[in-house]
Amino acid sequence: MEHRRTAVVKLDVTDTDDTLLHRTVQRFKQAAQVAVEKGWNDNGRLITAKTELHHRSYERARQTTDGLHADLVQAARNRAADALNTCVTKREQGENPSKPLFTSDFVHYNTNAVTYYDDYVTLATVDGRVEAQFVRPDTPDAPQYEYLSEPWERNEATLHHRGGDWYLHISVVKEDDVEPEEAENETVLGVDLGVENIAVTSTGQFWSGGYLNHRRREYERVRGGLQQTGTESAHRTIAQLGDREGRWAEDYLHRISKALVQEALANECDTIAFEDLTDIRDRMPNVKKFHIWAFRRLYEYTEYKAVERGIHVKQVDPAYTSRRCSKCGMTLEENRNGEEFACQKCGYEAHADYNAAKNIGYKRLSAGQKSLSRGATRQLALKSGTLNANGEFSPASSEV
Repeated sequence: MEHRRTAVVKLDVTDTDDTLLHRTVQRFKQAAQVAVEKGWNDNGRLITAKTELHHRSYERARQTTDGLHADLVQAARNRAADALNTCVTKREQGENPSKPLFTSDFVHYNTNAVTYYDDYVTLATVDGRVEAQFVRPDTPDAPQYEYLSEPWERNEATLHHRGGDWYLHISVVKEDDVEPEEAENETVLGVDLGVENIAVTSTGQFWSGGYLNHRRREYERVRGGLQQTGTESAHRTIAQLGDREGRWAEDYLHRISKALVQEALANECDTIAFEDLTDIRDRMPNVKKFHIWAFRRLYEYTEYKAVERGIHVKQVDPAYTSRRCSKCGMTLEENRNGEEFACQKCGYEAHADYNAAKNIGYKRLSAGQKSLSRGATRQLALKSGTLNANGEFSPASSEV
């Protein structure tokens, strides 16, 4: 199994190298801007294919970026392609995005442009390489100490400048052959994802999406005002807002994923079941791209946290989980009305997201029941007990 993390390390550089890094950042942004200019409009369409952008922009970028390393020019092109892809998505949603303008102090380094050593790193610049020492935290249990040592392998990285200091975000990965063993007598925690409630479990725990949505709307409002201003300073502020927005959103999702794993542990669950995220945009056509990103991030964060605690994380077919009655199994479109679920057959009533979370967990039970050895059981964790795949309910020893 592959595990991925990001180690954020502060760098210590000389004044001379600090100047070189600033020049490199400026040239990187310039190269990305060249690629955007070449891909912004071609008879009304945006060019997002990296190969085509490369042919159109590479030579021009090399000529105008004062010795920028070839790998950094290509990384800048990739950054431009991603920005143009975002513009395509916004156009499809009826928005009229402005041309991307790169203002944040950021450089992407692949493994040809960065070399790692025990306590320092060398980075390609517009004038050779600079050597930067790692500034390790004072606390010995900081994640940097773990992620910058074996068996973690350091890969690509991104360089950031904020608050007067340089930080390297290093992607690290490790492989191991140890996976949680499939439990014969498996207990499942079902999780439903949504916009109003970012996550709801079959045990009745709710994590509201209100905070996430409110902060997102505030950023969009401020960003819209800055885009109308249109000055270089405004675009620079937009980029800084984007960095802050990404950091708080990821921190919030990390906290929810940790709480999901704790909920699974508290209920002695062997598996956390999510709905399959593959075609979520088709199933939720009005959902924002931001929410789809958040769902995938939450799944990823939950997965690696759960695996470390010996818990599986699985995805199941979400078909009809929002319309099916988790008590009697009747599936009708009329069963659900917004956040309310009322079964037209048996009269069962519940919050619609809670009902869906139980159905997601129950699908995991049904999917694995045939593969179990004789006598083994699977059960769904509920807020008042457990339910097995045969529909037999066992109350909890004490209800909360």
